Amino acid sequence: MTDTQGAAAGRRRHRVREEALADAMRIARRLLVEEGPAAVTVRAVAREMGLTAPGLYRYYAGHRELVQALVSHLYDELAAALASARERQPADQPGRRLREVASELRRWALAHRQEFALLFAKPVADADTAPGAAAHDPSWRFGGVLLDLMVELWRRGGVKAPADLDPAWAAQLEEVREHLAGEPVPQEVIYVFVACWARLYGAVAVEVFGHLDFALTDPEPLFEHTVGDILTALGDPAA
Repeated sequence: MTDTQGAAAGRRRHRVREEALADAMRIARRLLVEEGPAAVTVRAVAREMGLTAPGLYRYYAGHRELVQALVSHLYDELAAALASARERQPADQPGRRLREVASELRRWALAHRQEFALLFAKPVADADTAPGAAAHDPSWRFGGVLLDLMVELWRRGGVKAPADLDPAWAAQLEEVREHLAGEPVPQEVIYVFVACWARLYGAVAVEVFGHLDFALTDPEPLFEHTVGDILTALGDPAA
């Protein structure tokens, strides 16, 4: 075989592999949406691809690697959706950008409830995003869209940070600092960032999981009010 033939064969193998991985993700996601997270197994995905379970091990070492790939894929999709929403607002208005991103998070979550649940409720242990997990960095690519806008608002000097912070928080907040690209953000402000994320996630999650059905037929006004409170805490003058 010549070098040219070898290179062509290598490209074919790469293309076949990429197509197989894309097919596996498509099938895994459909199983998740139609049957729930427990249905996403190596055996089930392999069967729909026309493979045996050992055949799929050429692409995924096991259940954890398969689920981590799906979680990573979903985080990347969500991050891209939020980044696109951010760009719909002027670059010099981080408050408007953050409001648009928050609304896009809600829209995506309501349109993809099972996917949202896999990412944020973590119904299976292999969906974790702890340091060292394959999905850790993709989860921070998603988080970075929100965090970067919070940092921009902090730079403008309006964040309402607590006067003092329990030292017990220090170690817990350090991972967030690792993703601030050298920005000298005080821990008290990082605490505000985390608290704002908790409020935003909570507002989305209670709606997605149906926990407001007892009281509200349209939770959107409550969501918008919550986002306004978040922007106030972050010092957005237009909030």
